[in-house]
Amino acid sequence: MKRISFAKFSPVIKLPDLIEVQKDSFVEFLQANIPPEKRKLQGLQASFLDVFPIASTNGEYILEFVSYELAKPKFTEEEALLTDSNYAAPLKATFRLLAKQEKGAPKEISEQDVYVCDLPLMTKKATFIINGVERVVVTQMHRSPGVIFEEDEETPISIYGKHLFFARIIPYRGAWVEFEYDDKNILWVRIDKKKKFLATTLLRAIGIEKDSDILKFFYKKENIPLSEAAVGRILAEDIVDTKTGEVLAETNRRITEDLLTLLRANASGKIKSVAVIITEIPAGESVVKDMTISETLALDKVKTRNDAIMYIYRQNRAMEYVKPDQAVEYFENLILKNPKKYDLSKVGRFKINRKFKKIFEKLGFEIPKETKKTLTVEDIVATMKYMIDLNNGLGSADDRQIDDIDHLGNRRIRAVGELLENQMRIGLAHMVRLTREKMNSLERAQATPRNILNTQPVIGIIKKFFGTGQLSQYMDQINPLAELTHKRRLSALGPGGLHRKRAGFEVRDVHYTHYGRICPIETPEGANIGLITSLACYSRVNEYGLLETPYRKVVKGRVTDEIEYMTADKEDALVIAQANSPIDKSGKFITNSVSSRHGGEFIFVAPDKIDYMDISPLQVVSTSAALIPFLEHDDANRALMGSNMMRQSVPLISPEQPVVATGIEDNIAVDTGAVVVSEKSGEVLSVDSRQIAIKDKETGVIDVYKLKKFERSNQDTCINQAPIVKKGDSVKKGQAIADGASTKDGSLALGRNILVAFMSWEGYNYEDAILVSEKLVREDMLTSIHIQEFVAESRDTKMGPEEITKDIPNVSKDAMLNLDENGVITVGSNVEPGDILVGKITPKGDQQTTPEERLLRVIFGKKSEEAKDVSLRVPPGVYGKVSDVKIFERKEKLSREEMKKRVKEIEAKYKKESENAKTVYDETVKSVRSQKSKKEELLKAKELFKKQQEEIKKAERFEKDALKTGDELPISVNKIVKVYIATTRKIQVGDKISGRHGNKGVVAKILPAEDMPYLPDGTPVDMIISPLSVPSRMNVGQILEMMLGWAGIQMNEQAICPVFNSAKEQEVKQQIALAKKHLISKGVRKDFLPDDSCRITLYDGRTGVPFSEKITIGYMYIMKLAHLVDDKMHARSTGPYSLITRQPLGGKAHGGGQRMGEMEIWAIEGYGAAHTMQEFLTIKSDDVAGRTKMYEAIINGKPITQMGVPESFKVLVKELQSLGLNIELLK
Repeated sequence: MKRISFAKFSPVIKLPDLIEVQKDSFVEFLQANIPPEKRKLQGLQASFLDVFPIASTNGEYILEFVSYELAKPKFTEEEALLTDSNYAAPLKATFRLLAKQEKGAPKEISEQDVYVCDLPLMTKKATFIINGVERVVVTQMHRSPGVIFEEDEETPISIYGKHLFFARIIPYRGAWVEFEYDDKNILWVRIDKKKKFLATTLLRAIGIEKDSDILKFFYKKENIPLSEAAVGRILAEDIVDTKTGEVLAETNRRITEDLLTLLRANASGKIKSVAVIITEIPAGESVVKDMTISETLALDKVKTRNDAIMYIYRQNRAMEYVKPDQAVEYFENLILKNPKKYDLSKVGRFKINRKFKKIFEKLGFEIPKETKKTLTVEDIVATMKYMIDLNNGLGSADDRQIDDIDHLGNRRIRAVGELLENQMRIGLAHMVRLTREKMNSLERAQATPRNILNTQPVIGIIKKFFGTGQLSQYMDQINPLAELTHKRRLSALGPGGLHRKRAGFEVRDVHYTHYGRICPIETPEGANIGLITSLACYSRVNEYGLLETPYRKVVKGRVTDEIEYMTADKEDALVIAQANSPIDKSGKFITNSVSSRHGGEFIFVAPDKIDYMDISPLQVVSTSAALIPFLEHDDANRALMGSNMMRQSVPLISPEQPVVATGIEDNIAVDTGAVVVSEKSGEVLSVDSRQIAIKDKETGVIDVYKLKKFERSNQDTCINQAPIVKKGDSVKKGQAIADGASTKDGSLALGRNILVAFMSWEGYNYEDAILVSEKLVREDMLTSIHIQEFVAESRDTKMGPEEITKDIPNVSKDAMLNLDENGVITVGSNVEPGDILVGKITPKGDQQTTPEERLLRVIFGKKSEEAKDVSLRVPPGVYGKVSDVKIFERKEKLSREEMKKRVKEIEAKYKKESENAKTVYDETVKSVRSQKSKKEELLKAKELFKKQQEEIKKAERFEKDALKTGDELPISVNKIVKVYIATTRKIQVGDKISGRHGNKGVVAKILPAEDMPYLPDGTPVDMIISPLSVPSRMNVGQILEMMLGWAGIQMNEQAICPVFNSAKEQEVKQQIALAKKHLISKGVRKDFLPDDSCRITLYDGRTGVPFSEKITIGYMYIMKLAHLVDDKMHARSTGPYSLITRQPLGGKAHGGGQRMGEMEIWAIEGYGAAHTMQEFLTIKSDDVAGRTKMYEAIINGKPITQMGVPESFKVLVKELQSLGLNIELLK
């Protein structure tokens, strides 16, 4: 199929690797290939160095961390999946133990490697294999550390009429420091959400003791003559009698008439002037009076640093008697000195320095270094200064403004590496606590790191994080797109994040800073809306964890090819033009005013005012939304459904590439790892269904690519890879050589192009019902394969071991026809509900036996009836073929004969493979003799044969080794048998199908092809959709897709329509006109063709009568979704009951019934069906005695007696009695 692109311009840079966020994060965490001495202070290295070195409480020993290294993983990725194990590498760390000496440096006792834990490794596809299943660690979005200023919502205005604000200094870990005003404009502070105290007390505690020093930071001072004019002013420093040294007036005292008189009398005329603070601040044309710090100081009774620290300690710890040293240590550890307890992190320090840069300069402070992770005196003073300026309304001047917590400058990304680093730190800190206890009671003879370190806490934390953590999720693997989206997901939930019940509207909303960073379309419907989002196509995470998006630089109205990645903060001040702004060849804007963005505003500006330009219209949306052609013609709600439903489409047996595509299908197929890609350029030597051999062009080395065959995905869909190259083809590096699930020719293919008509048909497509042709069933157009796994375990029980065997009591021979001698079903057997998959018996409990019976049992052996049949059977609703059987067994449970037999089986299997390879080689040699290029061909064949033999020997060796070591099984489990059943599911009534525009529906009827409406040339349509499903939903993109799809099919062309850069309506009509012209030239009659809007007269397939109106037809890309009727259809006659309420269980999984709720009862009451209702509420529900009697009556053909009392009524009576009410049943 020829490709034609309707894009008006192409992006300047290619799409990045779509899972690099995950991969890069893990690489930075591990730093595995970097020598220990060159490792940066990040990831695993930072976790160790944050916790170590540690000293014992008595100071006798010191334990230092030297380095860490990862050993070789125990299992490969494939082996881990096969054996239900973890794909993990043992993490070993080297520790050095030192002993303190009376004189000189501590002496080294020993240095040892210590096993820390098995650290799960990331696979090439950015997943983790835990207990044999692939999991994804979702990236978390959380509030960034730094300082945040917000307006107080509870008391917005003080008694002075000023707006009140509060400030929070949020660290990465440690205590929050929060400043707030009360309604009298006094500034308070609270540390770690404890009791509040005056902000000036905190200033004294951090070392600014004197009142005059405090005032100096917040007010300018001036000297004024000691006259009547000084009355009412506030002193900036103490007034001291020069003779006696007596303080006549303290700092911050207001000068009154009395004080003036006193000063004049006492100072005997020597004090001519006094220093006072300037409380009036010019704010534009008016003047603002700022009394905050002065009034706060006036209330502050604490005067020295030690008193301040003691006061804060009492407030926070609520203790009466305190040692001063203890209080000082506590306070300094809390926020000032200990990076282990208080850490702003790199991003927190970066944000504080950037926000306060001007204040630092104004106050003459030195800007703290990036490495300073704790709070400084300067930070606290600057925060208070900023807050006072806001309170005085000096906001817009000097860049003072409140923060928007939903702005992406204030939210950051925690990818897998950082999440793991935090977990390791918690685990190591726990380990250190246990270690310190051991170090205190350590004898010199036993003093080695291995003896004192207990790594159990680390092992436990890592296991918990990957196994049950909220952000470690079972991978969504329905199709490659679902897999990719899961890895690119951002979650605001999880530990340290929000809770879906407490998250308001603002957090969930689309923010203008999401542009180019987070997709505004793709998010779940329901409780998680807006909390779980997706990365935009070109988005990346920088070193601070902030999201960046790329832009082209614009210089003097000319667009350059220079690319700059920008965070949301940096972008706020710039004017950015849209990607589709027309430019000429030299890069100059063609129009005089260009559509641009500035902050949250969309404006038109002159070209010379523009700073940057978007890189591509694609950068706004995520990968899923970027797969929707004509997205710009769809309503946002439907686009959201469309992008979510593409993730639910099941891989079909024979998918097709969409005729109307967006051009990023190839990138998705390659980046997810769904298709097999050649790692080097070279020539294809051999191809079969299981492997492809390629000879490297440069080195001559043969690479063998193994293909996955009918493997089960996490969601029971089928993963099957098939080659798309032929022997002798030359391939380039990065070229797709085999298709996988939901791909075709190396490109993503989620569905089929189907001929659709928009019309109503006998009411069968009412609402969202869809009518389909039998052709889809017959030609397997929407047929998928699903593979289910069934597991049987044989355990040791109290009565003895369970046994997997063919010898099952009370089972007919016919039922065991397909079982092998071990009682396991053979591969290839067709099965249906109730069939035995694995024969298993379990010993029954000891029944009372007579002495005679016991004697006979000793003589003749056990009776077979003593075993109970607990075989694994096919559950209801499952039909299919056994595609694979896997058996895992403890080595000690295998007898020597059994072992020999297994070894022979393995040898026979691989001998056959070796013979097959030899036959192929011999055939090649024979065929080559007749050719000219004989020598070269023979050499190739020989090399390939040699490589194949090596691979066969390697596989045989692996199987034999695995047999010798036996399988690691859980305690008390002797044998596990896994049976895989493959089911072919054709499209049927009740299945959910969908297009790419959120146009979903359920199959309501499957019509014979001859009854479907047909085109004038006799072609029946494949699907009928209701025309009323389009206008109200405003997803018109589907109509344009259909029209262009029709033209594409007729011309055998694939139309590429990138998002916001696709064909206009006029171009679509032109394509239809071209297709018609093409068909007429081939001899097709003109009246057989639709008009330019793709509307045509259809004929009723049953009567041949034409329909009265013209009908829109075309080819739409249709997917079959994972909501299949086979998985949902369920029936119950009698079944299990709940032990507590005695009512039937609910849901398909429990074999439950339908609930008769309050509203259903109203409906029955409306019909006056009293007896029906009584049955529903008693014998069919929780009248235990009644339902037993009912059963007897039906069996014996007796009349049905009166119903009993339902269990729930008894519960009601008991509850009323518990309230002290005496309930009596009189009738």
